Amino acid sequence: MLGLVVLGIIGLLAELLLLDHIESFNQWIPLIALGIGLVATIAVWMTPTRTTMRAFTAAMAVFVAAGLLGVYFHFAGNVEWAQERDPDLRGLPLVWKALKGAVPSLAPGALAQLGLLGLIFAWSRPSTNDTNNK
Repeated sequence: MLGLVVLGIIGLLAELLLLDHIESFNQWIPLIALGIGLVATIAVWMTPTRTTMRAFTAAMAVFVAAGLLGVYFHFAGNVEWAQERDPDLRGLPLVWKALKGAVPSLAPGALAQLGLLGLIFAWSRPSTNDTNNK
């Protein structure tokens, strides 16, 4: 399962870099989160201690939060764009137009899903109390 997290991180990093997802601070949020998550994931893989697992769990929680925030940013940007083109657009037609907008509204959900996969991995690990797992 941890291997899937690594592959997902590398895939999302590559995708965002290929899309030049670096134009504003908001676009750097997933890149920074993925970089931190990659380091935390490698740390758990190499040295699975309580400390590295806590860092990994925190990084995966950040993935979920950043993914949800990204869905909001993408959707809000598409709503703004749709209303600029048609100021009378409201309700369900506006929502539909925003979901189908130029910026993929649900794409950041992939980051949230990856975070959930990582959290499942972390929560499936047995908790130990011995001194080697601080």
